[in-house]
Amino acid sequence: MKGLYYQLKNIRRDKMCVLSFLLPVIVGLGINLLSDVSFYWFEETLFGVVENDLPEETVQWIEKNGVVKVYKHMEDLEKAVKDPTTQMIGVRREGHGIKTFLAGDEFQIYEGIGNRLPSFYAMGDVMNDATIEIYSNEGEEMFLKSLLVAMTMLTAMFMGCTFNAMNIISEKEEGTALVNKIVPTTEKMYVLQKIFLGLVGGVLSSVVTAIVCINLGGQQFLALIVLSVLSSFIAALIGMYIGAFSNGIMMGIVSIKFVMIIFIALPILFYYMLPVGSVGRRLSYLLPSSSAFYGIMSLMQNGENIGVYLLILFMHCVVWFWITINRKTKDSD
Repeated sequence: MKGLYYQLKNIRRDKMCVLSFLLPVIVGLGINLLSDVSFYWFEETLFGVVENDLPEETVQWIEKNGVVKVYKHMEDLEKAVKDPTTQMIGVRREGHGIKTFLAGDEFQIYEGIGNRLPSFYAMGDVMNDATIEIYSNEGEEMFLKSLLVAMTMLTAMFMGCTFNAMNIISEKEEGTALVNKIVPTTEKMYVLQKIFLGLVGGVLSSVVTAIVCINLGGQQFLALIVLSVLSSFIAALIGMYIGAFSNGIMMGIVSIKFVMIIFIALPILFYYMLPVGSVGRRLSYLLPSSSAFYGIMSLMQNGENIGVYLLILFMHCVVWFWITINRKTKDSD
């Protein structure tokens, strides 16, 4: 217990470890706040016109479909349309009809409105009572939110790696590693202490993150805890290897970023590019974080195959732990 106490005391002074724990939680809070705001929510369509350019009846017709802003000069209107912070559609007279112009960087929905508005106006009375309404795409909205949540959860589970790697590197630079060699504790005990602390840090970070950004039932939340334990265990082991092989803080940070990209980015590509049941999808299980990502996405949808993902992660834990313990045993011999 004393060894764990000293390890925990050392970690508490390491700002990088503290930030590693808090970062996913803060991101999770941000996603939770965004959940009350539609990802595809738009204000009323904004149209820009030049003063005295269009008949009053035309302006009134446009106002039925959005907000009209009047400018004194065409140059001012063109600047407003080209402003990247707006989604304004410029409208001007052309013969007996109207013509719209866009900056080219608008959302697709506003581009469609701008392209079709002149033809709507040309239809005259047929379109007098027509209005333009924009509906949010709930399917795409849920897709984006699920992807953000899964990425955040995977990052939280990865924090055990950052936790251990930065702590071991700090011990090297501060000379604590030399003290650990003469402390009456075995190499295996030191490894178990590091695994335990990295595991606890990763699990706490992922569970707190899940609480603030995911609404799961009792059984689903229990499965998520098991998933977090297995993923954080593997991440803690990987962090030990990074810390052991890194000669300095910069090399450690580069190594963590590189591994983190593989840990998070590749499972996302596998999930959306490899069909379920394909050989490529099966081979993707060789990367531990793939099962973790698939499991998170499954829990947020229907919980299908969650047992398979947990079993694959458990097998990864056994293999990685066996390699680590045997390596440390050979080193001590």
